[in-house]
Amino acid sequence: MSSCKLDHPLEDVLAKLESQKEFLPEDLYVSCQRFLELDVTQTELNELFHLLKKYDLSSEEEQLRRNIEMKQLVRA
Repeated sequence: MSSCKLDHPLEDVLAKLESQKEFLPEDLYVSCQRFLELDVTQTELNELFHLLKKYDLSSEEEQLRRNIEMKQLVRA
């Protein structure tokens, strides 16, 4: 994903996940929720935030690519 110098706190990642809920496959949404209940690193938070960012505006092909990356990240 794009490199960003900003660290995204857990609250921001949870808010971004919630804002994209209706666009994500349900099982992936649940997997992301469970992942965020764990002790995740700042790098993982940033990566998930950027995968979720503008997910709803992405093409279907881009969403599928992001789904794969999210599943790998959250070990779904």
